[in-house]
Amino acid sequence: MNTESLNRFLYGSKLTAYTIMRRTTYVLTLLSIGLLLYAHGVVEEPARLRILFYAIDGILSIFVLIYFLRILYTFERVKFLRRTWFEGILMGIIFLNVVCTYVFGFPIIYNLFEGIGIPLSVEFYRVMVSLYMLLLLIVELLETKVHQRAIQLKPSITFLLSFVLLILIGTGLFMLPKMTNSPEGIGFLDALFMSTSAACVTGLAVVDPGTYFTFAGQVVLLLLIQMGGLGILTFATFFASMMRQGIGVKQHVAMHELLDSESLFSTQNLVRQLIFLTLTIEGIGAVGLFVTWGPEVEFTSLGSKIFFSVFHAVSAFCNAGFSLYPEGLYTLPVRYSYVLHLVIVMLIIFGGIGFPTIIDILSPKNMRARLAAPWKNWKMQTRVTVYTTAALLALGTIGFFLLEYFNTLSEKNFVEALIASFFQSVTTRTAGFNTVDISALNVPTLLMFIFLMFIGAAPGSTGGGIKVTTFTVILFAVATTIRNRRNMEIGHRTIPHAVAYKAFSVFTFAAIINITFVFILSITDAQFDILKLAFEQVSAFATVGLSTGITAGLSDAGKCVIILSMYLGRVGTLTLALALSTRAVTTAYKYPETQLAVG
Repeated sequence: MNTESLNRFLYGSKLTAYTIMRRTTYVLTLLSIGLLLYAHGVVEEPARLRILFYAIDGILSIFVLIYFLRILYTFERVKFLRRTWFEGILMGIIFLNVVCTYVFGFPIIYNLFEGIGIPLSVEFYRVMVSLYMLLLLIVELLETKVHQRAIQLKPSITFLLSFVLLILIGTGLFMLPKMTNSPEGIGFLDALFMSTSAACVTGLAVVDPGTYFTFAGQVVLLLLIQMGGLGILTFATFFASMMRQGIGVKQHVAMHELLDSESLFSTQNLVRQLIFLTLTIEGIGAVGLFVTWGPEVEFTSLGSKIFFSVFHAVSAFCNAGFSLYPEGLYTLPVRYSYVLHLVIVMLIIFGGIGFPTIIDILSPKNMRARLAAPWKNWKMQTRVTVYTTAALLALGTIGFFLLEYFNTLSEKNFVEALIASFFQSVTTRTAGFNTVDISALNVPTLLMFIFLMFIGAAPGSTGGGIKVTTFTVILFAVATTIRNRRNMEIGHRTIPHAVAYKAFSVFTFAAIINITFVFILSITDAQFDILKLAFEQVSAFATVGLSTGITAGLSDAGKCVIILSMYLGRVGTLTLALALSTRAVTTAYKYPETQLAVG
């Protein structure tokens, strides 16, 4: 039977087959996710676990069968295979593993990964497959027109809800019995705090992630950091780009505002670039960390060393600041690993300067264009980001070196003190790692840190704060006013007054939030010094994660304030920027002018 005859034979049953396959996929995906959560989060008995894993492997086998049936019922099979190449590879791995395990008695994935000391390799593989099928299920549901009509959300609301959903999922996962090493488990408020801190890539912690969480809990923490670091830039667009209808005009406008793309309708391809860039930089960073841990840093196995490298690379690039060491990078095994510190610094800088800047400077297309036309300059946002970041890094490095030379740097030689100063200057800009004892810093140093944390990283990055471009625009606006000039100019370009209004709005919003929350903390946690409370609050709002050591000692009310601050700091200023970027009601009228005394 040739291809055309086969297609004619299957044509009559195509709709029925697709309906059955779709419904089967819905049910089995939800069932596999439920079984995985039950197995990895609750069940302890080996016999029951074995039965659960047999059931999960059976479900994965049905996914492979459904994929083969989809190929069979697709009349343009080559195009289908090209379009679903990733799913095809995944199904091939499942098929190979099932056949080797249950037919030949050779669990290939288990033997491959356990041979190099990576624990829970088979479980991790099952989780990844089930999460991928869940993603396909969500996309399939989103494609349904009924759901699209029922859920009409603005882009800013989508961003807000995506983080709320991510935080709640993380909270629920952390509360599962097998996620922690504590017999009584983690309480709801502490689980919510850790989930918010990870999803908002802050790094503040009420428990020690390296000892309190099991390996499964640490993997959940890692996934929350990764999704949180990319979330506000990619969640809505990534899901929408996988739908048949594509991205709506509102989503395009929102992503265009956030990512500063040249074309309004290039954001869909830009999101793919962001994911590729992120995974590439994190992968290179993980390799760099793997080879620079140093001989004095001991690991239980090769798999443990790989996981530590990946975890810290992701945490650094996403500017999260979480570490699996009890005192962060100040812990003795890694306190003096200065080459390791420099690798961390590079990852933090790449994550902090923003994706638009990375693409503008390092994309092959732009590099070729500049080689062909050397007079071409970077975009204005890139120039402002790079120059302001360099100036703030220099200010932080010199300031820390001078203020702490006879304090926390007293035991180091000149080069070590310089590297430590540079590291603190970089990490204060929203990363949250530390190679010195933050609680021992002088008061002027803490005040300088609060200033740097408040400014934060660049727009379109994984960092927080009011952003370096906002700070630059405010400085130039003030200088323009003092010099009594009509227009604000940066680099031989005129900056519209609307940009200055946005910058002052973001600054005012951030200042009011921080002052209000510090006031509340001074009431709920009066046992702590006001400077330490202010440091904690600004660190939370700017999603930095540095702390003087008071986080775990905060009252329940204080923890709630910090949780809200982390959330608002991650989504608040961006949401405000989106709201300001929407089209306003016509203002084609003007009231009579009046004067007010200012200053």
